[in-house]
Amino acid sequence: MASGTHRRLASIPRRPSNDSFNSSNIHLEAVPPRSVESGELNSPYSAASSIPGYSKTTSISSKYSLHADPQTWGANLNPRFAEPDDALHNPLVRNGKLVDEGAQWSWSYRGIMNLGCLLILSLAFLLLFLGYPVATYSKRSSTTQLGVNASGQVPEMNGKFALIDPDTPADARTKMSWRDNKEWTLIFSDEFNVDGRTFYPGEDPYWEAVDLHYWQTNNMEWYDPAALTTKDGALRITLSQKETHDLHYEGGMMSTWNKFCFTDGLVEANVQLPGANNVVGLWPAVWTMGNLGRAGFGASLEGMWPYTYDACDVGTAPNQTIGGKPVAAMTHGWDDANYRLSFLPGQRLSRCTCPGESHPGPIHKSDKTYVGRSAPEIDIIEAQVAGDPPVGEVSQSGQFAPFNDNYSWNNATYAIIFDDTVSELNSYKGGSTQQAASVVSKTGQKCYQLNEDCYAIYGIEYKSGFDDAYIEWINDGKAAWILQGEGLGPDSAVEISTRPIPMEPLYLLVNLGMSTNFGTPDFDHLVFPAVMSIDYIRVYQDPAKINIGCDPEDFPTMEYINTYIEAYTNANLTTWVGDYKQPFPKNSLVDGCD
Repeated sequence: MASGTHRRLASIPRRPSNDSFNSSNIHLEAVPPRSVESGELNSPYSAASSIPGYSKTTSISSKYSLHADPQTWGANLNPRFAEPDDALHNPLVRNGKLVDEGAQWSWSYRGIMNLGCLLILSLAFLLLFLGYPVATYSKRSSTTQLGVNASGQVPEMNGKFALIDPDTPADARTKMSWRDNKEWTLIFSDEFNVDGRTFYPGEDPYWEAVDLHYWQTNNMEWYDPAALTTKDGALRITLSQKETHDLHYEGGMMSTWNKFCFTDGLVEANVQLPGANNVVGLWPAVWTMGNLGRAGFGASLEGMWPYTYDACDVGTAPNQTIGGKPVAAMTHGWDDANYRLSFLPGQRLSRCTCPGESHPGPIHKSDKTYVGRSAPEIDIIEAQVAGDPPVGEVSQSGQFAPFNDNYSWNNATYAIIFDDTVSELNSYKGGSTQQAASVVSKTGQKCYQLNEDCYAIYGIEYKSGFDDAYIEWINDGKAAWILQGEGLGPDSAVEISTRPIPMEPLYLLVNLGMSTNFGTPDFDHLVFPAVMSIDYIRVYQDPAKINIGCDPEDFPTMEYINTYIEAYTNANLTTWVGDYKQPFPKNSLVDGCD
């Protein structure tokens, strides 16, 4: 060692070399076992300590070390010995023999409690992982049959998001029909009373804001979910002068697409229009569309909007012509369309669809043809400022296809205008992509953002189909005009049949933007930010004809949407054929059926 001291090592017995090793050289002394009655047995450590050469040391470390044999500590290694501090190990000895309690059923209070606890835990896990999913599926199936929404849910978030907003006043839970003065019942409402709501995807059970450019109407702004929120008891949609996505303005649009839909009923919106009642340029709207088309997603709309048609004739064909006929469809359009009446690609899901082609159904029982399907549009309001001097107006319209000759429907007989000092037929009747049945009405001139702090009620009431079908529009809380279904009857000049008042399940939309398509903005006088405010939106139906849901049995949409979900969720796909690379189903008149 470095210190110069040496430590003597105790001699350790050496193992004999291999050539001299023999088992006879080792002698083990047999130790008689202790009796069972004494509760003691020989320890294997005792034998180890009796090997020659083993000796106890008297060093300091050995003084405070435990012996290798636990029995020297006072421990009893006999498995039949009952230790006073070991309640779990309690062997039973009878007549000198160990009784094996493990081979017998022994019910104790503690055992019963333990077993009961295990059973309760097992039942709880079964309910959690089996019962709850089964119950949820059963509820979803039930609500889908009731037609609540396409995902089969009736959401309630913090008690505020049921179909009927609990903040809706009791006296607003029913409403008299504008048509027949019959009492209708409330089926959906949103009072927008909770401040700070936002409408990004997944944040609201019914409303969802979009994040896209609405190129279809050459809008000047980008629609961003950040532009929509609730404040002071109203929905606020803000149009801001803001650089975003290579555009100079930011607006907002949200809808209940594929979440809340209805067929037939009365929709009312209490609205304060943005800006001033004498400055041109803003384009606020409250409107509806069929669930098979999603506004802003071009691929989903190609061949769907604005059709409302259930006949198999030339009206389903591209440009409303087959082999260059009828002549009126080739010559009675606008000059900017080379006088073609229609530039539409044809009704994608028509009654002419060949058997076996992709179609959401259903099938007519009478002739086994598909029901014509589409994405029609009914506008509650599209607000504008026009005239000299300029005043606030709303265009209240239905958009239809196929088109009448010269876009002229039978408005002389089947358009009812209640006050011609307020309302008049719109001079715009249509163009190569849509036909409009439209009336323009002066609004209540006070209820604008920059005028007075008030709201005006706008709405529609409609009955779908052919017989006794109609749409009635409400402006500033009063009936404005009625379109009777007979006004969309057959037109022999262009060889088309009757177009029904939209039978598709409709969803709600609200938006605020700008476009030169709807008037040249007066940027010298427009004030930004412009805000459209909505106090509430409510939907009523005849209690004998409740029809809620985006996937009703007679007009299903869920399976078709799920099959082509990318067309409904990817705004960059602008066309069904060109971008999405999907074919139109074969049309028996155009393509023939194999």
